[in-house]
Amino acid sequence: MDAFITSTVAVAIAEIGDKTQLLSLLLVARYRKPWPILWAILLATLLNHGLSAALGVSLSRFIEGDWLNIFLAFAFIAVGLWMLIPDSDDNLATDNRHHGVFLTTLVLFFIAEIGDKTQVATVLLAARFESVVAVTLGTTVGMLLANAPVLWLGNRFCRELPLRAIHVSASLLFILIGLWTLIAETRLFGG
Repeated sequence: MDAFITSTVAVAIAEIGDKTQLLSLLLVARYRKPWPILWAILLATLLNHGLSAALGVSLSRFIEGDWLNIFLAFAFIAVGLWMLIPDSDDNLATDNRHHGVFLTTLVLFFIAEIGDKTQVATVLLAARFESVVAVTLGTTVGMLLANAPVLWLGNRFCRELPLRAIHVSASLLFILIGLWTLIAETRLFGG
């Protein structure tokens, strides 16, 4: 249950103001069909984060336990610091009307998540908790919690949020997870 809850909270907070949230806004502004966009986000996230979580669990089996925890601790801290850097929206063109709203959203969302902070976080969370299912479900729920309101509340919702404070909170959450992992690991080494 820790894997699911931690993954949900971490990704829900990290997604606020992220490029995929902006992509959700652009898609709903263009197509004005929130339900097919939501279903496509769900499927794209399950696919992307499922593969990412499987990679994370594989990583946890490849690297020896103590070294994995130390690596994960520093990686979580690095992701936390990375979250302080605003996303670029350069590659969010949505001029694919001939493919339909569902397919366009599915492809764009899947691609937008490749190399994204939340994808990296999914790999790390899965390696930390060694659970593909719990982490994939948690990160997917977190993604939906952050993006679904945008589909219905749109631009007004995004403009009124204190995005910088949210990014700093998400950053602190990942840094704290990293420090928690590092402290737990040093306790193991220290006895």
